[in-house]
Amino acid sequence: MAGLKELRTRIESIKSTQKITSAMKMVAASKFRRAQLTLEKSELFQKMMIGNIKNVLVSLKQEAAEKGVSYMLPKMLVQPKNPKVYALFVLASDRGLCGSYNSQIAKEAKRRIDELHKEGKRTVVFCYGKKGLSGLKRLGVTEIEGSYPNVIKKHLTYEEAMSFLHDVWNKKEQYGADICEIVYSDFLSGLSRTLVSKQVIPFDIATAPEDESLNRVGDAFYGYLPDKLGLLQKLSRVYMRTAMFEILINSQASEHAARMSSMDNANRNARDMISSLTFKYNSLRQSAITTELTEIVAGAEAM
Repeated sequence: MAGLKELRTRIESIKSTQKITSAMKMVAASKFRRAQLTLEKSELFQKMMIGNIKNVLVSLKQEAAEKGVSYMLPKMLVQPKNPKVYALFVLASDRGLCGSYNSQIAKEAKRRIDELHKEGKRTVVFCYGKKGLSGLKRLGVTEIEGSYPNVIKKHLTYEEAMSFLHDVWNKKEQYGADICEIVYSDFLSGLSRTLVSKQVIPFDIATAPEDESLNRVGDAFYGYLPDKLGLLQKLSRVYMRTAMFEILINSQASEHAARMSSMDNANRNARDMISSLTFKYNSLRQSAITTELTEIVAGAEAM
């Protein structure tokens, strides 16, 4: 059994660690709130962009049916008929101390890779984040073509999202990928996240409803200047940028939420350990005092 000095040293050590985890929790909470507010603002804009693109697509389909012609849609909207090569971009963290956040992302990437291999597809993997790379290597993933740390800076900016989009597009062209997917943690709430593998290039707009009401507001129909195809090209570019921004901010919010939760658990565990060790320390101290008193009384009686 440890003596009084060892217990006292251990209690002080745990208290020092608790101060660090408490500070990290507060920092993560501050970053999380900022990311959450940014995410809430971007979601509305994203939904509006999707609605606008669907409006134009529905109008083009109606016009093509009326005129008996077919239009050549923007490249980033055209789904390949028989995709053979998939490029997977894994978004993880550069730092640890966030629970199972990075390991879960690595497992989701491995699951998606195995799923594509069963379908006879070829995969190339690009990892963003140091911890994601180590997680993928532990799982035996060998298709890693590149690793890039620090993709998300301290506070995500729109320019960083555009830079990430350009990097994804360039790697698609360089490796001849038919479809690009991003594996990341989609933020739901401070305690809830879901792992997704989202197709981003070409982005899937196949769910656009065949509804004529999308082409009008009330009783007034939309008008398009200069033309629908030109507008669709511009809208699809803006959508790609905002989609990348939303993916990155989701990943960032999920990481901060995971770290905040992990540090909160560490604080609780430290508090429990301090309470348990303090009880042992007091018991030993009381036992030592009682022993000393007993010896003093016995010595006095002997005299």
